[in-house]
Amino acid sequence: MNIGVVCYASVGGSGIVATELAKSLARRNHQVHLISTEPPFRLGDYEAGLAFHRVHTPTYPLFREPQYMLSLANKIVQLSREFSLDIVHAHYAIPHATAAYLAKQILSEAPDVKVPKIITTLHGTDITLLGGDPSYSEAVAFSIEHSDGVTAVSESLKAETYASLPLRRDIRVIPNFLDCGVYKRREIPDLRARLCPPEKYDRLIIHLSNFRPVKRVEAAIDIFRRIRQKVRAKFLLVGEGPELSRAMRIAHELNLGCDVEALGEQEHVIPLLSVSDLFLLPSATESFGLAGLEAMACGVPVVASRAGGLPEVIDEGVTGFLHPPDDLQGMADSGITLLTDPALHARFSKASRDRAEELFCAARVVPQYEGYYREVIGRE
Repeated sequence: MNIGVVCYASVGGSGIVATELAKSLARRNHQVHLISTEPPFRLGDYEAGLAFHRVHTPTYPLFREPQYMLSLANKIVQLSREFSLDIVHAHYAIPHATAAYLAKQILSEAPDVKVPKIITTLHGTDITLLGGDPSYSEAVAFSIEHSDGVTAVSESLKAETYASLPLRRDIRVIPNFLDCGVYKRREIPDLRARLCPPEKYDRLIIHLSNFRPVKRVEAAIDIFRRIRQKVRAKFLLVGEGPELSRAMRIAHELNLGCDVEALGEQEHVIPLLSVSDLFLLPSATESFGLAGLEAMACGVPVVASRAGGLPEVIDEGVTGFLHPPDDLQGMADSGITLLTDPALHARFSKASRDRAEELFCAARVVPQYEGYYREVIGRE
């Protein structure tokens, strides 16, 4: 198949999953065209069968802001004509599915041009934020309703989409995934010793996110404070975002500044996860929780909020612990239990890796997308 994949290039779950999907499809002998404003965060080295196409959005005095959606629609039209795309897979409803719909309408007016099918994948904030905003809700609903196929990354997001928008169409749940041959725990004793010097610390805790308010990093700092009272632990914050500076300020106010280290945005997180003992994810909501899955694949148990799609990823009491978002003491107690019981920690670590392999590896999930593509293409 000739497949166009449209995604955001910035750090975040939707862009990471879209890029990994594009790479996996190329390895399975499809011709894949990745479309974005710049090379996505996880694109990496050249992959045979995968081409990147940049969307240029020029500025003109007539427009007060760049017209990204129009430029994207135009690019999809050009690529469809040049490569006879079978599928345009839009990650995020707006503006990506909206631009794909506009491109489809333009192509429908042209003679002897293949019109690709549009598949839209919902990742979360396109529903939880934009879908509930009166300024965007009609466009979100229209773009979803007029896609040829729609997927959501969790049952929770599917239910929330139906609750938020007046949709009649079917939504297929296909979960996020990882390349389990890449995402696995590695022994890196030098890195462990540098980040978690044994003369000062016994355990290493990690949080990885884009540090938006929904991630509740201040809650993560408070959970770490409670754990630190019982365990000689250090806390790594990995990523960049608007809440990071406030989190570090809170850590210093709590006299934890020496025990909390911000590493900034890191493209290669597997080494950091490999030397960690516990992942904290106290988000207000998560449509899936890709960072938690990355941790599990590297054998790191997760203590998280019981919110959104996280219960579909984390097996409560087996691969981690889930608590109501406001139960910070409960999360801390679960963390202390895991960090102070080596046998329990080893059992959870193995179960975390096993669950990732069983349910969320590319070899299991990517064929679900392939099958859905063929199903949609086969419809009249």
